[in-house]
Amino acid sequence: MAKITWTYTDEAPALATRTFLPVLKAFTKGTDIEIDLADISLVGRIIANFPENLTEEQKIPDYLAILGKMTQEPDANIIKLPNISASVPQLQTAIKELREKGYDIPEYPEEPKTDEEKALQKRFSAVLGSAVNPVLREGNSDRRAAASVKRFAQKHPHKMMKPWPAESKSRVAHMNGQDFYEHETSATLDKACDVKIEFVDQTGNIKVLKEPFSLLAGEVIDTTHMNVAALREFYAQQMEEAKKDDVLLSLHLKATMMKVSDPIMFGGCVSVYCQDALEKHADTLRKIGVNVNHGLEDIYDKLSRLPADKRAEIEADLQTTCELQPELAMFDSQKGITNLHLPSDIIIDASMPNIIRDGGRMWNKDDQLQDCIAMVPDRSYATMYKEILEDAKKNGQFDPATMGTVSNVGLMAKKAEEYGSHDKTFEAEAPGTIRVVNDSGATLLDQTVDTGDIFRMCQTKEIAIRDWVKLAVKRSRAAGNPVVFWLDENRAHDREIIKYVEKYLPEHDTGGLEIYTLSPQKAMEFTLERVRRGEDTISATGNVLRDYLTDLFPILELGTSARMLSIVPLLNGGGMFETGAGGSAPKHVVQLVKEGHLRWDSLGEYCALVPSFEMIADQTGNKKATILAKTLDQAISQYLENGKLPSRKVNELDNRGSTFYLTLYWARALAGQDDDADMKARFAVLAEKLAQNEAKITEDLIAAQGQPADLGGYFMPSEEKALQVMRPSTVLNEILDTF
Repeated sequence: MAKITWTYTDEAPALATRTFLPVLKAFTKGTDIEIDLADISLVGRIIANFPENLTEEQKIPDYLAILGKMTQEPDANIIKLPNISASVPQLQTAIKELREKGYDIPEYPEEPKTDEEKALQKRFSAVLGSAVNPVLREGNSDRRAAASVKRFAQKHPHKMMKPWPAESKSRVAHMNGQDFYEHETSATLDKACDVKIEFVDQTGNIKVLKEPFSLLAGEVIDTTHMNVAALREFYAQQMEEAKKDDVLLSLHLKATMMKVSDPIMFGGCVSVYCQDALEKHADTLRKIGVNVNHGLEDIYDKLSRLPADKRAEIEADLQTTCELQPELAMFDSQKGITNLHLPSDIIIDASMPNIIRDGGRMWNKDDQLQDCIAMVPDRSYATMYKEILEDAKKNGQFDPATMGTVSNVGLMAKKAEEYGSHDKTFEAEAPGTIRVVNDSGATLLDQTVDTGDIFRMCQTKEIAIRDWVKLAVKRSRAAGNPVVFWLDENRAHDREIIKYVEKYLPEHDTGGLEIYTLSPQKAMEFTLERVRRGEDTISATGNVLRDYLTDLFPILELGTSARMLSIVPLLNGGGMFETGAGGSAPKHVVQLVKEGHLRWDSLGEYCALVPSFEMIADQTGNKKATILAKTLDQAISQYLENGKLPSRKVNELDNRGSTFYLTLYWARALAGQDDDADMKARFAVLAEKLAQNEAKITEDLIAAQGQPADLGGYFMPSEEKALQVMRPSTVLNEILDTF
């Protein structure tokens, strides 16, 4: 019996799972394929990590740890849906919801004072930020649009692209010094060793920041730091220029994934923007626990703890201070939520593509598009965003009907690069040196820091790099497209990676292939020239650029990154199949709760199942798995050609209706195949029943819209209520459940 493990995650993908999973379980009956569900949602991870005060009924297994072990098995087959990479405010809200539902979960100690509180905060760190991906990503990423999806996108281009104004004042702003890029140092280890991270103050006192951990021979290690004084100067300069140019100010980070460094950078911008008011009331704000790293929303929420007159005084001073600053880009104009309200609202890989899509503009307080300065402080990645904005200003908007596709081979295995740096990122408590010391007492790398500077160390294992090079060559050979390694010889880390690329390329047959190594800026320039000519290109990138590019180009090409195919061949032989992207998932839930319409597109889930079934067929010889893969691919083509994707508008087709039509087309494809007579006969009956009841089912699914939906919770919906919302057609439910 082969097994596919389907991950239960958060928000829109979790709701859509309640609609599609019954279909998947029905279609795999009698095929020797088992569908297993693993809860790696934010609340699921919290419950698993804090079971001590819970009842037996409330406890759940630590599915993330279980899946982590599973990735080491050669037959691992995991469908991984987008999940929340939690910021502190999201964590606190989730805990509040759990406690209200009777789960005795401890409060998160925002400012720990006792050893017990410090230990508790450390336990919670396992839930924050990118807690899931480093555990599951035990392979590198092959992410691309399925051929049928790209053909459909060119035949039926999305309508969201807006023209670029002739005199656009929009631009990307980044630091020109004292950032992570400038300070980075890197080395490749010639032998295995244990290392620890220490802080040495100016008087020679040593404090261990991270206890010894093991490094492997051949591992690339890096250290760097961001000078926060220079960062604040950068923010102040951009605020001055935005005010002068009458453009919106916006900040683009990923405080959810980079859970230590980016919230500090986010808070630095908030504190500069509101500096006068914050300094005037510093003592009061400190006493009520305000943390600017959590955004403007935290400030206003905490003010409720004050007497009314004091609260009004501070709010008035904040308003006066902010009125002297440039207008902020808005996350939600109607609710007055700005770019600086919550660190988890504006996520760079989703927000920057939208700026390009919207003609270099963001939404202002009047719900109108306006030119903006997009601040991306660190130059490691800002330059490629700068290049694409300048290209659009010069050459105009991209055309989804004609533009080429950009796929990606991403170096992410074994917690590669910055996304594995969370437990090795620290805020300097005083001037001094933060250093990496091996078990012989030798300093391998160090950084001279000042108070508040952000230090980080990261690792990239040789086995991951070698596999990445292999996968890039394999994809170039299979697709017949050039592959570009986005590596900057002027960046310390990239220089070490370039050495490995040059070492491992000769292991493969590269005859007739076009293979380039270019800096992110030059790689973007090269790629955009091809994109505008309708030519396809493969980007081979590190972990962060993998994340950014696999949202950037799909949003421009397809209208969303949720429709991408993401295959992760695990290093030990199994496979993980990631589905879409979750950047828009919160907004989709808001719409569902407001008007009963879920526009989440499960196309990513449908597409991921095809290679998942194919892997089972390859590993076990299961012919039914081959048939399921082939017919599902046919159904996806029909789904696209017949325009059954979810609409953005209420009382039109939404996720539930889209899943119904995918189900109908898949059943028809299975009924039409001649490779398995039993499956043909069984699915002919199902296809007939679905077709006969199409009108009634679609009527039920539309009738479920147009009024608020009660889910019984956001982070932890009531299962009964969520099923009522996501499976509103009694006729369809009966057909599937009795099949």
